[in-house]
Amino acid sequence: MSRVTIRPFESGDLRAAAVLLAERHALHRQRHPLLPAEYEDPKLALVEVTAAWETEGASGSVLLDGDELSGYLLGAPKPSPVWGPNVWVERAGQAVKEPETIRDLYGDAASKWVADGATAQYVLVPDLPELVDAWFRLGFGAQHAHAVRAVPSEPAAARSDLTVRRAGRGDIAVLAELDLVLPQHQGLSPVFSAGEVPTLEEALADWEEAIDDREYATFVAERNGKVIGSSIGCSLEKSQAHSGLAQPDNAGFLAYAAVLPEARGAGAGRALGEAVLTWAAEVGYDSVVTDWRVTNLLSSRAWPRLGFAQTFHRVHRMIGH
Repeated sequence: MSRVTIRPFESGDLRAAAVLLAERHALHRQRHPLLPAEYEDPKLALVEVTAAWETEGASGSVLLDGDELSGYLLGAPKPSPVWGPNVWVERAGQAVKEPETIRDLYGDAASKWVADGATAQYVLVPDLPELVDAWFRLGFGAQHAHAVRAVPSEPAAARSDLTVRRAGRGDIAVLAELDLVLPQHQGLSPVFSAGEVPTLEEALADWEEAIDDREYATFVAERNGKVIGSSIGCSLEKSQAHSGLAQPDNAGFLAYAAVLPEARGAGAGRALGEAVLTWAAEVGYDSVVTDWRVTNLLSSRAWPRLGFAQTFHRVHRMIGH
């Protein structure tokens, strides 16, 4: 029998890690074919895993079965104080031949991470059930969802009680108000997000500059002549969170949607999401990507009902509690 060993990741492991990552991505695309095909090529997968390794502060472990690398795990910190004393395993930060062995790799890599004080740990796991389960059995829980769907073949039926239209300068005041709605909601139970809420003045200033930006499609929903919600669509290339392995070819992005608290529950959020989907189809995108906190009860129900299928699971663990 060959001898299985675990040791720290080294630069000489990059090419073998890229082969594993390409194999993982090919398996992932069997479940989610809208994801980009090019990363099934180890040469392009190498670009992704090299970027993960060259991130400042990166460290990790590899599993060797004899002389063959059969798994790796890489993490690095993010400087934002919002995430706490952290380490992140991003989209190219892991690949294993056997899902169970990610637990062994984490056991080795996490000893350094925790010794370095990185007690808030975040992992972006591809939607491969056995791999997700292995992370759950390491004490991680679901925090955030990344998802994709093809654009619709025809527009959604109009609602008699709602008007959805493109936003204009006359909507700046209410758009600024709606910019505060989502982060305020996410600060409440059961999300408890620590993300900052902008001031109304900051939001107004941003919209004064952004309202005429043609790279973004902003929609508002009206009921009885009053704007009650908004949504924003753009190219997925605008989002750093959905690049590389997580960036479908020719994709749009449902970047934001919010409905005033007193107007929720009557379908405005769905109509605003449908407006972005219709826009994406009209301008020629093939798919649309979005993401949400899974503890946000509104978005975690609304977007799957609109046909979005989860492609990556961001899981989280706080060490010592």
